[in-house]
Amino acid sequence: MHIDGHASLEGTTRYRDRIKGRAAENHFRLEQNLWLSSIGLGTYLGHHDEPTDIRYTESVMRAVELGVNVIDTAANYRFQRSERSIGTALRHLTDEKICKRDEVIICTKGGYLPFDGEPPTNVGRYVEETFVRPGIATPSDIVAGHCMTPAYLQNQIDQSLDNLNLSTVDLYYLHNPESQLSGVSRQEFEAKLRSAFELFEKNIADGKIGMYGAATWNGFRVTPDDRGYLSLERLYEIATEVGGAEHGFRFIQLPFNLAMPEALTTVNQAVEGEQLSVLEAASALGVTVVASASLLQGKVAHGLSENIREPLGSLATDAQTAIQFVRSTPGITTALIGMSRREHVEENLQLVRVPRTALEDFQRLFGSEE
Repeated sequence: MHIDGHASLEGTTRYRDRIKGRAAENHFRLEQNLWLSSIGLGTYLGHHDEPTDIRYTESVMRAVELGVNVIDTAANYRFQRSERSIGTALRHLTDEKICKRDEVIICTKGGYLPFDGEPPTNVGRYVEETFVRPGIATPSDIVAGHCMTPAYLQNQIDQSLDNLNLSTVDLYYLHNPESQLSGVSRQEFEAKLRSAFELFEKNIADGKIGMYGAATWNGFRVTPDDRGYLSLERLYEIATEVGGAEHGFRFIQLPFNLAMPEALTTVNQAVEGEQLSVLEAASALGVTVVASASLLQGKVAHGLSENIREPLGSLATDAQTAIQFVRSTPGITTALIGMSRREHVEENLQLVRVPRTALEDFQRLFGSEE
């Protein structure tokens, strides 16, 4: 039986107020009429086995106890097992009255064809039996293991709701839509986007999702002449054409960390003719930005120089320092951290008590560039 309800202003305010006594003043940020924690829990990495499932469930529960109310996943993460681990955690959290459903923001993604529990022995047969034969997708719909037709996305939304034990998922991302551009023209891609956004608007009306967005890897970081480039303004225009001024396209997610600062430093977007960075463009359009890969799978969690550590507060660990960089970046609402172990949750979430780095200290990281 699915857990009813969805994240709300009332619920996230209640959560913020409960955590407030042990959180820094700016740990929570008000975006899209919800209070979001500056750190979120990601669920991408890990083995597809039961011990990892259990650890993720425990990590989600501990993170919510310590001040994280943004939980991020995707259907293809760990072959649907990450969604299911979160679903188990949400059942415990609500049954044990640790939190209420309306206090947490659950985000998932659809686009890549997910396996079920483990890799199949024959991928072609799995795709044929799971998606093609039931009429969910045709072979021509699938580009580089990715599909974004309405029938497929509806199947994925419903599957994610089942995996998560939820009646409503708060935020549903179209996962790496730029993958399609390796096989279709820009015109066909925009037609596919329009159909996907129409499907998302219908699911908002039906109460299955709260908002939607685009979670990308390269699309918002590359230059406009790159085949996989995404214009945030164009995505926003399509959403407006489909859903009107009150459309549900309200979030983007992209990698941002000490080694991949393009969202802040690269001017590759245009809004009403003005050349901007992705973070500036999102702010101009009223779109909330969530950072993925905040630790770049651990690659920026060690060996940091003192000229990085000191402006960010000389924190106890390099991992905390790298997270502090992301959560302190103007325009980033939430920094996602993959945390599948309770000890990592407890170490990283010491930052809940740490204020965001002051702008003047943050700017020292970039010297004259800022």
